[in-house]
Amino acid sequence: MLPTDVLNTLRALSLNERSLITALPDKDTSGKGAFELGQKVQGAIQAEVSPGVFNVRVLEQMMQMKLPAGIKSGDVVELQVMSLQPRLTFSLSVAANPLSTPEQLSNTSLLLSSLSQHPLEKSHVRATHSEPLMAATTALPDTKALAGKLHESLSQSGLFYEAHQAQWIAGARSTAQLLQEPQNLLTDSSRMASSSINSAASQAFSPHESAPSGIPSQLQPLVQQQLNALETRQVLWQGQAWPNQRMDWEIHEETPRPSASGYEEAGGQWATQIRMELPNLGEVAAMLRFNSRGLSITLDATGDQTRTLLGTTASQLTAALSERGIHVSSALVAFHDKP
Repeated sequence: MLPTDVLNTLRALSLNERSLITALPDKDTSGKGAFELGQKVQGAIQAEVSPGVFNVRVLEQMMQMKLPAGIKSGDVVELQVMSLQPRLTFSLSVAANPLSTPEQLSNTSLLLSSLSQHPLEKSHVRATHSEPLMAATTALPDTKALAGKLHESLSQSGLFYEAHQAQWIAGARSTAQLLQEPQNLLTDSSRMASSSINSAASQAFSPHESAPSGIPSQLQPLVQQQLNALETRQVLWQGQAWPNQRMDWEIHEETPRPSASGYEEAGGQWATQIRMELPNLGEVAAMLRFNSRGLSITLDATGDQTRTLLGTTASQLTAALSERGIHVSSALVAFHDKP
């Protein structure tokens, strides 16, 4: 997982966001050996005296500076004098330590930083294929087939592509399955367009810089969704269950909660929620939580009649799940308030 602070640091460095650094010298610098505007000097980072504030040795003088995140004791940076009055001020230039400066960041860091500029939000994973999961029919949906289609749609969304590559190498996933994911569905024209964009981007960099490794523009939202999923521990899918019937599906991991005995349960708790606007029932949602005790079900509804109907049929749902070997620890019907 890439924590938010790491992504923010990568972004700040890769975009050359060089905030000015005010120095507090231990002695007067106006006499012999005074600094000059535009002068480039080396700074050796010493001990951290307070959060973000370091002692820095510059031209045999010790001074205190508040430095950007990512710089640590032992690093060597190059500074450029930007102002002498009213305070001695530097800007970060090229650092001798390759891990502490924007110029030395890898293409991967630049790419991650670019993607991390977008705020983490509920971005839905779209179905790989636009057609509904189930065909139009007047009969009741085949729930087993629908569950299989949901699994297939999420599995082929590209969200877990790297994990599936590892499975493919281990022989646990076929080539045909891997080829169904968006990363392998780019048309030749899309690949050529992406190549042209990457070539143009490379020309925009100076001879001593390299452009970030190219990811086709069609796949960048998907990479952003992967980062979001890692950060928020949730996946949101949106598509049609059957023709003209939209369905929103959320899966997320919940932190363990203390049990009645006061001990936290081993492992996390997975929760999944499906929300639909049905012609006769209105807006309904089903929340399922899985843990070591079994399955907990919460059915939400906006209307009184729908709530009553769900309440009278909840026992049938519980019985059907029990017949399939799924232990239901609790079942609840409640109102669902619209935002």
